[in-house]
Amino acid sequence: MMLASSTKSAILTLLLVVPASAFLPFIDGGQGMPKLYDGWFNQQISKQASTAVSKAIGAGKTKIEVNFPPVPNVEEVRFGTPLNQKFGKDVISKDLKFKGGYKPGSDISRQLLAYANVYWAKKIADAAKGGAMGGKPACALSAEAVNFSNVQAMGGLTRSGRLMSDKARKEGRNGEVVICINPGGEEQWDRIVSAHGSPGSPVVMLNSAYSTSYDLGNKRGFEEAYYLKRISKGWVFRSFPGPWEAYLEKPDGSVELLQQYRTKPALREVAELVREESFKRYAINNDRWSKGFGERL
Repeated sequence: MMLASSTKSAILTLLLVVPASAFLPFIDGGQGMPKLYDGWFNQQISKQASTAVSKAIGAGKTKIEVNFPPVPNVEEVRFGTPLNQKFGKDVISKDLKFKGGYKPGSDISRQLLAYANVYWAKKIADAAKGGAMGGKPACALSAEAVNFSNVQAMGGLTRSGRLMSDKARKEGRNGEVVICINPGGEEQWDRIVSAHGSPGSPVVMLNSAYSTSYDLGNKRGFEEAYYLKRISKGWVFRSFPGPWEAYLEKPDGSVELLQQYRTKPALREVAELVREESFKRYAINNDRWSKGFGERL
């Protein structure tokens, strides 16, 4: 089929005018760790995480861990970095249709991590229950200070509640997919599954704020379907069913894949690899905190 010259000109003009950053990632989010920090804003993380969760469930996994920084600058969330504020205002508040919006002193600005995790639970709900038209109900249960009545757009989530509360237990439904927001240390996860899980249905542990294993992932048999963790001088990434990957973060904020692992490596092994490579290349000039030595925050 031949295109008219006017159509060709219009397409060429569009390509020249629209910046490359405006293009969204592939439908599955693409390969490799998400781009810093565009991946939080352009749906790359939600696409990658949803794809990984869907593949894990398709492979028969019902106990799943998903863990990544809920906001771009998670270590600085209490200080309200411009990037975190932009994410809260332009992405989370709008997507959840939060009552009153994102304003200084509002509940969403004070509890940004908690509502960010509600946003991510909403984004992976469809994948967890078998697609947007999937017949399974899906719920989000949070251990955080979340007022779900302020969230006016829950997407594929059919209910919400407080993790491990009597009310949440009683409202559980057969075949329900359960997404547990910040479920705490992994020694509690099996109890949570017993309290809220339905036989044969997925239970997703989403963004536990801390680890009691002091290692990568968990030691309780939950499949790390989507995992992104900052380490000294870099990152560790895994998207099911792919390998674990070690990335070096460079002084300009870009990342480079250093090593792939067929099975989950020890945290100390990956951290040592990335730290030594950073020092070999940049000595002390790759410190994202210190002005004049690679500062980028």
